Amino acid sequence: MIRRISSALFSLLLLSAGQLQAQEKTLSLPDALNYALKASQDARKARLEIEAGRYKTEEVKARALPQISATGSLNYNPILQLTALPGELAGQPGQTLLVAFGQKWNSGASVSLSQNLFDQSVLTGLKAAKSTQEFYRINAQLTEEQLIEQVANAYYQILVERHKIGVLDTTLSNTKRVQNIIQGQYENGLAKQIDVDRIKVSIANLQTQKQQLLNAVTLRENQLKYAMGMPIQDTIKLPEMDFSSIQPGELAIRDTVNVSARTEYRLLQQQEQLLKYQKEAYKSEYYPSLSLSGNYGYQGLGNEFPLFKGAPAINWFDYASVGLSLKIPLFNGFATRSRVRQADVELRKLKEDMDQTTLGLNLQHENARTQLKNSIIILHNQEENVQLAKKVFDNTRNNYNNGLAPLTDLLDAETSMTEANNNRSAALLDYKLAEIQLIKAKGNLKSLLNN
Repeated sequence: MIRRISSALFSLLLLSAGQLQAQEKTLSLPDALNYALKASQDARKARLEIEAGRYKTEEVKARALPQISATGSLNYNPILQLTALPGELAGQPGQTLLVAFGQKWNSGASVSLSQNLFDQSVLTGLKAAKSTQEFYRINAQLTEEQLIEQVANAYYQILVERHKIGVLDTTLSNTKRVQNIIQGQYENGLAKQIDVDRIKVSIANLQTQKQQLLNAVTLRENQLKYAMGMPIQDTIKLPEMDFSSIQPGELAIRDTVNVSARTEYRLLQQQEQLLKYQKEAYKSEYYPSLSLSGNYGYQGLGNEFPLFKGAPAINWFDYASVGLSLKIPLFNGFATRSRVRQADVELRKLKEDMDQTTLGLNLQHENARTQLKNSIIILHNQEENVQLAKKVFDNTRNNYNNGLAPLTDLLDAETSMTEANNNRSAALLDYKLAEIQLIKAKGNLKSLLNN
């Protein structure tokens, strides 16, 4: 029995280990973006809106198709209503006769049909339904672009934070080597206790910074998984990025943006089309409408339960009718005119939104260009600063080893080198984020899916 339990536990542990290994995902940026487009709740909701738009189109189309319905009834009249008739009808002048009309049982079944022959509101509704479907499609595209931007920003922030951890690891390794040297000098009477304490404080500060960065990476990874729609308990692994491979390119002097191609502007254009159809729908209330109707029924009357019985107990007969109905609106208190004018105001308001969006998109593009230019300048400066800080650190370390510089100079040089490396990492992040903003301003965010 104990062997069986142990075997079962061992199998369960193997299964759990396999699941944990399967859940760990190595994600390149395109992998993360494609995963997000499939798993993100926002992206899925946007696709559901496209599906709902298709059903709304089918609903509007139904108004142009024949409407058919069937009804059935079975009524029992235990007491028939009496009707007063003058006695002259029965040869009894001056008297009132109470006569019961009808039968105890009344049953019937009928089928009715109606068909719109001309209704301007139906025709306008069909056009609007197709336009609504396109609106949802463009809105889903905008949602995907916003998701790509969010995930890409989070992705690069994690890479930069991890790069900073690598810088601190290198600094820690160098500082510990110095600590060993100082400890040896102290034991041989060549260094002071204060030198030993200072290097310990420096190492403790570096370890604290590293722990803070590790915590920041964990939080950013969770935020990335949340944006992607990935289970938070899953483990992700981002590949190491060679920051030296990032070579900022020069921007074209006359680089421009085509605002009409931006998804945000196209969405407003589609909304404008919908408002125009809304205005047309209100105007259609001025038009007459013509419809065809038809009805066929079968009825049975008698004083006995009518089902499965014929004459003479039950009298069965059929009836039918066909008709045209023409409705001509004449006056509704100017309600239609008011609705048309309201729709016109909404169109004018949207035109102002479109002009403002045009200005905003041009501003976004120009700001992205400016930020990218500035990031390139800062990145070049930080690259030179890193080289200079490393040179100062190497010289100071050499002087310290030869007894020509105090420990404080060495620690200051080391701190400056660490700050220079971290500043370069921050500059790299700013550059990548500015690059994403410029790609967004040009409407090419989906190009990141293939990088």
